Amino acid sequence: MYCGGQGIYVYYLAKALHQLGHEVHVMAGPPYPSVPDGVKLHQLDGLNLYETQALSSLKDPLRMLDPINFYEVAAKHVGMFPEIFTFSMRAYLKLRELNPRVKFDVVHDNQTLGYGLLVMKSLGVPVVATIHHPIPIDMQADVAQARRFASKFKRIIFYSFSIMQGVVSKRMDRVITVSKSSADDVVRIFHVPESKVRVVHNGIDTDVFKSVDHIEREPNRVIMVANTEDRKKGVIYLLKAIQMLKDDTDVKLTIVDRIGEHTKYAPKLVRELGLEDRVTFTGRLSTEELVKRYSTAEVAVTASLYEGFGLPCAEAMSCSTPVIATKAGALPEVVGNGSAGMLVPPEDHVALAEAIKRLLADKPLRQRLGEAGRKRIEEAFSWEDAAKRTLEIYREVA
Repeated sequence: MYCGGQGIYVYYLAKALHQLGHEVHVMAGPPYPSVPDGVKLHQLDGLNLYETQALSSLKDPLRMLDPINFYEVAAKHVGMFPEIFTFSMRAYLKLRELNPRVKFDVVHDNQTLGYGLLVMKSLGVPVVATIHHPIPIDMQADVAQARRFASKFKRIIFYSFSIMQGVVSKRMDRVITVSKSSADDVVRIFHVPESKVRVVHNGIDTDVFKSVDHIEREPNRVIMVANTEDRKKGVIYLLKAIQMLKDDTDVKLTIVDRIGEHTKYAPKLVRELGLEDRVTFTGRLSTEELVKRYSTAEVAVTASLYEGFGLPCAEAMSCSTPVIATKAGALPEVVGNGSAGMLVPPEDHVALAEAIKRLLADKPLRQRLGEAGRKRIEEAFSWEDAAKRTLEIYREVA
């Protein structure tokens, strides 16, 4: 569940559906997730080449005789991202194996949108897909921030699977999106009929994500939680804002993200901007440690160019940490169009710097926004409600 927002989505939705009395199975490839008690996990084979960056998983040469494995290796070596297609085919084969015994009522795809889903429909089981946001938005952000033509071309090849996702999404029985903003983009970019689209907001576990009473907030501490290799998370604009502020404000930034060979973009920017003494990378954290980090920060920033929902923003709000977010994608929906957080234009580091400076200097404003943020999460974003609304969609197609 710590692979990102989609992993959290699967964990909590599966848990809530099980608690409502339903039998839930999860199919996943490597790295294999933990699942809630009572939920059955089916571990599908997979080479995980982009995570391992090696063929160590192919020590048995006979594995290359498998057509799906052969395609995955070949496509990866020309710069494509084949795992979506290959996972969907492996999931189809597992479903075909299980279906005579288990008799599934619904298949719910979590933004795979691979051709294997179309084959699943031949088994007579309705298929619903969650689209957190259309992937061409990621491609646009990556290409725009690439500095050389060769880099831009590589990103276009990598995201070639978006064509497949557009074809498959239109053929799903229903499409669930996690925000009204994302629903509009799915209709506009993937041309999914509006009649098939349903909006079900994500939830937040407010029993877990809450302010830790005995922890003091550290003065001038700002936190960002994001995969900073994802260009649409806007880390470059936050770092430029911190650079603007460093001469007159003792601002310190914590970035919660992986460290090591998989995270190069943000550390490089930190060095280029001379912010080594202002920015700390934590590496991956347990949920308990993440809650502590939210609780020690005075401000949380989501600087994204786009968000289909924005779980880190909502988690910070649930911890009563005042948030600054961009007016991008679904973020205004999450923060109530500014009633429970400050909103700034995306890609505007000057406006972001001004908002950070204002909020760090105004304790009553931080208190008010922190309380408003917690209240909004409690009232508007529940996993139980999300599961109940998802069940209504299952019943439409079952």
